[in-house]
Amino acid sequence: MLRLLVVLGSGGHTAQMLRLVELLGEKFRYAYIVGIGDVLSLSKIKIMGPVFYVHRARDHGDGFFTTAVKVARLFFESLVVLFRANPDVVISAGPGLSVPISILAKIFGKKVIFVESWSRVYRPSLAGRVIYYFADLFFVQWPEMKNIYP
Repeated sequence: MLRLLVVLGSGGHTAQMLRLVELLGEKFRYAYIVGIGDVLSLSKIKIMGPVFYVHRARDHGDGFFTTAVKVARLFFESLVVLFRANPDVVISAGPGLSVPISILAKIFGKKVIFVESWSRVYRPSLAGRVIYYFADLFFVQWPEMKNIYP
């Protein structure tokens, strides 16, 4: 059975991913990566699987140095999650914590699927701009975004 590691950000990112998981159903084995303290995302999971916690890449108001340190920590935590979950595929709708796990997944030969957030109609997300170049599958939800991601 194919193993999917689903990145749950918070709010809309989580809603999009969990809708997709429900559509895919129980044909796959799921694991989830969630930001520490995001209890709302956890309460919404219907198809259960292991949950891995990581720190967020940044918080509003963080300066450059603080963000750099947090991103480095997130890369390390993501590496641990990648080895513990051992997914075949990492799938995300673009919260900041999806970038390190996606980069590491690709380096270690895993497939990466990215769904640009439905809230992105005219401008790409930072995560999308990074992951677009190496994702195995990259989806947009608005025709206008096809001009940005050909």
